[in-house]
Amino acid sequence: MEEIGLRWLLGQGVSLVALTLCIVAFASKRDDRLFVLLLFANVAFAAQFALFESWVAAGISALIVLRIALVRRFRRNRALMLGMLLATLAVAALTWSGPRDIPALAAGLLGTYGMFMLSGIPMRLALAGAALCWVASNVLAGSIGGTVAESLIFLTNVFTMLRLRRDARVQYPASET
Repeated sequence: MEEIGLRWLLGQGVSLVALTLCIVAFASKRDDRLFVLLLFANVAFAAQFALFESWVAAGISALIVLRIALVRRFRRNRALMLGMLLATLAVAALTWSGPRDIPALAAGLLGTYGMFMLSGIPMRLALAGAALCWVASNVLAGSIGGTVAESLIFLTNVFTMLRLRRDARVQYPASET
């Protein structure tokens, strides 16, 4: 029982590290900074899910590290995006334990498309949808810290989208007729 308690505490602690990295990432208006911080946060999320023995979520989170690295160099590359989608499906197939794995799979697929093919507000909309899927995955895994982290990531992402929209209006106000 002590090992389970320690594993649970470690999982929660690691999720708080991921939370900190993600909030700073999504608060940034710069896509490049967002990607770098998300890379490190997903290492923490993969470790957290492994500690909670949620293997599909752990595998997809680890795969996201590779996805982010590829996206930074090969944005809008359809072949790489398709490869990452197939890798996400393969990880899920190899580690599948049941319906509780659906949200992690949905998050991985939505995030892959969004990061490769979109930018700015549309990308953040896709990542917000993925964050909601990760909230569900964290709830199902029993991660309190991860649930809070992804909920805050979702909200921070929404607020950043509003800031980007406001900044675009200030920079390019509607012309008066």
